[in-house]
This record gives sequence, C-alpha cells and structure tokens, in this order.
Amino acid sequence: MKKIVIILAFSLGLTNLHAQTETASNDYNKWSVEVSGGVHKPQRPFSSGYSTSTPSFFVGDLGVRYMLNNKFGLKADFGYNSFTAKNNTVDFDSKYYRVDLQAVANLGRIMNFETWTKTIGLLGHAGFGVAQLENKDFHVKDRVGNFIAGVTGQIRLTDRLALTGDFTTILNASQDYTFDGAYVAENRGFSGLIFQGTVGLNVYLGKNSKHADWTVISQDFDSSALENKIADLENLVKKMPEKQVIIEKQISGPVVSDKDVIKEMINDKYYSVYFDFNKSTPIENSTAAIDVVLTYLRKTPSASIDILGFADQVGSSEYNDKLSNTRANNVKTIFEKAGIASSRLNVVAGGADTSIQKDSEEARRLARRVTFRVK
Repeated sequence: MKKIVIILAFSLGLTNLHAQTETASNDYNKWSVEVSGGVHKPQRPFSSGYSTSTPSFFVGDLGVRYMLNNKFGLKADFGYNSFTAKNNTVDFDSKYYRVDLQAVANLGRIMNFETWTKTIGLLGHAGFGVAQLENKDFHVKDRVGNFIAGVTGQIRLTDRLALTGDFTTILNASQDYTFDGAYVAENRGFSGLIFQGTVGLNVYLGKNSKHADWTVISQDFDSSALENKIADLENLVKKMPEKQVIIEKQISGPVVSDKDVIKEMINDKYYSVYFDFNKSTPIENSTAAIDVVLTYLRKTPSASIDILGFADQVGSSEYNDKLSNTRANNVKTIFEKAGIASSRLNVVAGGADTSIQKDSEEARRLARRVTFRVK
C-alpha cells in the first residue's frame, strides 16, 4: 500500500507539471494571414526631373506565414506599389508588383519579451523574390529580382488578431528602367532601392487558442526538483507501518484513512493548485489537488487551513500581491461552494515567490500557484 501513496502523489504532481509543459510545447497554431497597407519612398533610380512625394501612397501587402516552431518560420507574400509624381515634378504613373519568399524570426521570443510583456511582439523577416515594374505611358515592363528585409512590430489584440507595424527595405537587381519608366537605368546591379512602412493585421488560423508568435516553450526543464520530492515522499512512507495506509477508491475521489499522512503531504506542498500567466482561475489539471484537500477537510471537521496564493516575479510587487490574493480567494470560494465553512479557511497573499528563479519560464510556471497549510 505504500507504493499506492507514492503513485498517487507522483501522478498528481506530474500531471500538473506535464500539462503545463506539453500545452506550451505542442498546442499552438502555426498558420497566419497578414494584410497591410501604407506608404513608401522609392529612392533610386530616377530620371532627372522625376520624383515622388516623401512619403507617398500606396503600398499593399498580402502574406501567408507558417511557423516551424515558436521562433522561426516562412512567409510567402505578394506586394503592390504605386509610384506617382509629386506636384512640382514631371508627371508619371508606375506600378510595381512583387512576389517573395521570406524567412521569419520571432525576435520577441528570441529576446524573451515574455519577461516583461504578453501583448507586444517583434518579428524579423528577410528573403528573395521577383518583381515587375510597369509604366503604360512608356510601354515599360521591366522584370527584376529583389532582396527584401524588414522588422514587424506587433500588438496582440486577441488570440486571433494582432495589430502590426512594419518597416521594410527592398533592393532590386537587374533593374533596366528607372522607377518613372522614362529612361534606361545606368546600373543593373542592386540599383533599385525602396523603403516602405505599413500597418495591418495578423489573422491567426487554427484550432488551438494561441499562435506560435505568443507561445513560450522552455527547452531546459529540470525534473530534478520533482524527483527529489518523490524521493522525500518515499522516505516518508518507509517510516510508516504498512497497516497505517489504507486507500479506498470512491466516486468522490481518493479517500485516505490516515489523516496525519495526508496532512503532512498537504503541508509539504505535494498538492498545489497552478495558474496560467496573469490568470486567477486554476488550470484544469489542478482539480485533482483541490479534490484531495477538499476530501481531507470533509473527513476532518476539526481541521482548518491557510490558503496561500503566489505569483511569479513578472510585474510590480503591488500587482503580484493583488493577484496572489485573488488566486487564494478563488480557491477559497471553490471550497465554500463545496460546503466547507468559511471560518475554516484563511487566505494568505504571498505575493511574488522570490524563491523561484525569475529568468526561467518553467520556474515561473511553478511559482504561479496556491498551496495549503493545515492547522
């Protein structure tokens, strides 16, 4: 029967930890559609007497992106530019169409933006493509190659939408004509240069709640803390006579007859309730821990508990104090609705748990919790 106690504690703890890591590792969307428009400035080449306003309209861009993981991906996009003369120069009207394939780097994840924000992101992109410069007045259709690179700022609106602001540079190779279309360009290397700025929307596609842009994955999860807990539990159980531990499986959940053992396990934080970042509602997999504590309170009417709420170290101390208090109170409400008297439940706001490493995403997951202390 000792092994049953060990398996019970292990499975509850592992379920909570596993759920957090697996959700972050696999359950995110990878596809997105990007639509944007804005202004531009073609720098060179131009014929003498021809120029555009600074900046000038219009730029349009439509892209489809696929993220290989939460840091790197690929994007195919189609762009359109309209080049027209400014008021005091020779009149012209040229069109520029391009198709590009680009690599994308999620700079926000690479630079750990999640340590200070969950709503601001940054993407970098670069690649190659083909384009065509057209001017009907001069009967020009000039096909060129291009190199494109830029950065895209993001503001997360919802799990499905993000507002974007992009700055991009385009270099044209083998450009035979000037942007105005009036003359043959003198240099056919990377002579064409365009700057453009756009605003738009990212629309995230897929069945999951989050997109790769906003998903944090810890690659260096250290299971030693969990293994140490299991070893401590094994040592605890070895000290108990076999006849002291009797576990019965009932509909209401696990029932343990030796209340002192369960009390010690609760106080040693083997049963903890975990929360997502900036959330005060327990994650689904924490219900097993709540059931164990609830069953103990029902079976031990004389017992009362402290409900201790904690937050990670991201954010101000005032905010984390408030969040930890809200988390503890929400767990208290669950117990009250299950029939436990409020007088037996004491809320303690622990604020940010400074004992847990701030720089590790996995550690911060473990800090966002409620623990219990039986009195």
